[in-house]
Amino acid sequence: MEQNKTIFSYIGQLFATYGVIVTIFIVFACIIGDNAKNISTLYSLGNLGLSLATLVQLLALAGVITLAQVTFLTDCWIKSMNMILRNILFFLVICVGIGIFAAVFTWFPINNIMAWVAIAMSFTICTVISVLISKLQENAENKKMEQALAKIKKQDGAEN
Repeated sequence: MEQNKTIFSYIGQLFATYGVIVTIFIVFACIIGDNAKNISTLYSLGNLGLSLATLVQLLALAGVITLAQVTFLTDCWIKSMNMILRNILFFLVICVGIGIFAAVFTWFPINNIMAWVAIAMSFTICTVISVLISKLQENAENKKMEQALAKIKKQDGAEN
């Protein structure tokens, strides 16, 4: 059951996504920043941090991801589409978005196959982790709902 959302819910979702993305990039900057600073604009400062340009680009990417989430993973706009198709479209939009950002902002050399393989692998790993966390959260919420329903039924049975 989806709660009524306001613009502040979406802004919160945007910044939650942004926080996760920036945290991942901070970790990568610490690990590979100096090695990647001559290859990728994302790591132009090496392991010293992320540039303002990179932070703005990642915020824009978080915006694309949030818009895709609202479009495909909630019943806000699309109610009748199969959930599997909605998930496929969600991930396709994100993949295309990352590809466009990589090309426009020269995140890495476009003709470097290894860079694309690394992006695909990291995206796949992050996606799997995200799906597992979402499934665990859904299971926990379902369990709470079942417990609440059982409590209501128990109270109704006691009153009759």
